[in-house]
Amino acid sequence: MSKIYDGIDEVLARFIDAQHVFFVATAPLDPAGHLNLSPKGLESFRVIDPKTVAYLDLTGSGIETVAHLRENARVVIMFCAFEGAPRILRLHGRGEVVEPQDARFPELLRLFPKLPGTRSIVVVALERIADSCGYGVPLYRYEGERRQLIDWARRKGASGLEQYRSEANHSSIDGLPGLRAKFADEKNSSQ
Repeated sequence: MSKIYDGIDEVLARFIDAQHVFFVATAPLDPAGHLNLSPKGLESFRVIDPKTVAYLDLTGSGIETVAHLRENARVVIMFCAFEGAPRILRLHGRGEVVEPQDARFPELLRLFPKLPGTRSIVVVALERIADSCGYGVPLYRYEGERRQLIDWARRKGASGLEQYRSEANHSSIDGLPGLRAKFADEKNSSQ
């Protein structure tokens, strides 16, 4: 029913590419801290090589994933087939947050569509790649992408996003530090 893989091969890469949503889970070291599970979409995921993946981190209401990765780097990404054959794929690894002021950011950013509100790129070195059946997952039909997040980021503009991040993305709900950068220059991702 399940299999562990040495890396992401062409079959797994096609499965990943066919999914319209993925889920990212992290946790703080403190056992009393809050676990986090975030859905992601908008064609923001890329396979870099068989043992490395990355996704575009867009401005949102919280900063849990970034804060947890900064504290302990543990992350699991899950893809789940809602259409077609049942399958669940989990990518366990160690994540790194790459912000716009980091040297690797421009090179990584070229891998993604230009989306307003980009605040960082999460790169994950994979340690365990495993699938399972997904037999209990219901079937859903994809109808399209929601535009609200993109439209909201465009309306905010660079200065509005900077202000929002300073208020909402400075620390996690458990008080862990979030973003390092002040986003005075949003030109890389606001186009």
